[in-house]
Amino acid sequence: MTSLNKNNRGFTIVELLIVIVVIGILAALDITTINGIQQKGRDTERQTDIKALHGKLEAYNAQNGRYPTASDIGTTSANNVTFISTNMKGLDKEALRDPKGASGDFSLLNSTPGAGANKYGYVPAPSGCDNNGTDCTSYTLTAALEGKIDNSSTYSNTSLNN
Repeated sequence: MTSLNKNNRGFTIVELLIVIVVIGILAALDITTINGIQQKGRDTERQTDIKALHGKLEAYNAQNGRYPTASDIGTTSANNVTFISTNMKGLDKEALRDPKGASGDFSLLNSTPGAGANKYGYVPAPSGCDNNGTDCTSYTLTAALEGKIDNSSTYSNTSLNN
């Protein structure tokens, strides 16, 4: 009498290939989704940083009657940290650094940052103001975004005096 029970245990190569392909597709979808979420998170952090800096600049203007010059708050990390700890108490120096910016670099650009700049821009006006002969009466803060928010690749905040 022949037994109908087979001792074949395991999966066929076709079954294994199908499982591998399905896992590969799911992994690709997850990686794409995670990258998009991380981009949005960094863009949100950029907006929060610009808003925090905007608030402190307005408080500085209320106390001093003018905004800081580009050299006060823009060109070098050493100037930024010293100026902020002295004149903008309560502002974390990390608010000056783009989430993808170099660690320890708190300098700002004295122009609008382009895509991939990984720095924020601070442009006081009128052009060339030095707070000795010409007071800085307004400014524009700008961050380059990775994703598009409201069909724009930058986020800007201007002084209340504009």
